[in-house]
Amino acid sequence: MSTAAEPQKTETSAPAAAEPVDGLPNPRRRWAALTLLIGIGMSVLDSSMSNVALPTIARELNQSAAAVVWIVNAYGLTLVMTLLPMSAIGERTGFKRLFKYGLLLFTVASVASSLAPNLPLLLLCRVLQGLGGSAIMCLFGALVRHIYPPKMMARGIGINAMMVGVTSVLGPTIGSFILSVSSWHWIFAVNIPIGLLALLGVKYLPDVAPIKGRFDWQSACLSMLTVGLIIVGIDYLSTYTWQSVGVIVLGALTGVVLMRRSNQQTAPLVPVDLLKISSLRFAIAASLCTFSAQMATFISLPFYLQQTLHRPQSSVGMLMAAWPMGAALIALVAGRLSNIYPVAILSGLGAGSMATGIAMIVLMPASASDVWLMLAMALAGIGFGFFQTPNNRVIIGSAPRHRAGALGGLQATTRVFGQTFGAAMVASAFSLSVTVGPTLGLIVGITFASIAVLVNVIRHRQAGVSRSEG
Repeated sequence: MSTAAEPQKTETSAPAAAEPVDGLPNPRRRWAALTLLIGIGMSVLDSSMSNVALPTIARELNQSAAAVVWIVNAYGLTLVMTLLPMSAIGERTGFKRLFKYGLLLFTVASVASSLAPNLPLLLLCRVLQGLGGSAIMCLFGALVRHIYPPKMMARGIGINAMMVGVTSVLGPTIGSFILSVSSWHWIFAVNIPIGLLALLGVKYLPDVAPIKGRFDWQSACLSMLTVGLIIVGIDYLSTYTWQSVGVIVLGALTGVVLMRRSNQQTAPLVPVDLLKISSLRFAIAASLCTFSAQMATFISLPFYLQQTLHRPQSSVGMLMAAWPMGAALIALVAGRLSNIYPVAILSGLGAGSMATGIAMIVLMPASASDVWLMLAMALAGIGFGFFQTPNNRVIIGSAPRHRAGALGGLQATTRVFGQTFGAAMVASAFSLSVTVGPTLGLIVGITFASIAVLVNVIRHRQAGVSRSEG
């Protein structure tokens, strides 16, 4: 029986003939890396600006907080439902081609979002943005694996993590500035020049030959149903409790059918073969919890700062910028430390710092200084960045090279599922109470970050047992 680490000799998993074994040569590597950075930065910038704009959109469109949260959820739900199918499509059409089409769709949908006159049309445009974003994000792991040589992998991951942090810093600040001088419609129009710039660099991406194989439509549909039903069920759990429980159960049953089908395949669309790798399994679990905590916190913070701590809208972006700034500053350092210290220790310390920072925000009175708020957010951001780079290195480096496409889909699905799950939990918290909803949302963030600490403690202990047995 072959293991997940062995090459699978089937038509759906044959290594691409043109794949660069040691990464791309310079200067093409630099241009390809820059193009990937721009694509990632655009998606992060969109999300961070959208979060800041939610209270304003709610007021101008006369919608409730629970309703406008779906501006984030519609995008995130579309992403998480389609990432695995998109990664399988990318393996068959070619990574470069899918990246180009994803950029085109995301840019066009951004134009439509900027012109949307009401919430239903805006949500439809966000779904289209989600499809474009899915085509971009599902390729992150695969493209990093093919752009950088093995010795530069940690540096490449750290650079991408730093880009995420920098654009997250700029997002709330740019978003707050746009809202102070113009309409929220311009929040989405910012993506247009960035998308066009990224399209210019697509030609530098690695030429990975597509595989020959039939696309598994049944698994793709089962995958989308499983994720969609579970997320929607969680989102409406507080409003339509029993109906939502039924939807969640249906999603779980669909997942069981999907897993049984995938276990019978050599290189399945849902990469259960990769989850047999212990280090990858723990990294995925920790990533799921941490990204749930991050998104729950980021959605709750604009409401918490304005409603509970009575901060003006103009200062929200500045206060929230401390979080991603901390993450950006620590990203490259964490990458270097991952060469020296166990990843479980680094990731556990990062998740613990994240939980501590969020808890400090919740415990602060309304009279607390903005400096203390920014320090607490910086601590949480440093924790998130300290976790992200070492953990992503484990995820990207754990799977065989010829499964890079499936690995990229799994990594992106984990990240976006965690973010969407966290957003759905916040929507349920807001439905329970408009007054204390933001506080409950931050408590959700603390809880998920604490679970991530526990996962890393178990991971470290198991690694110690494995070494002693060896």
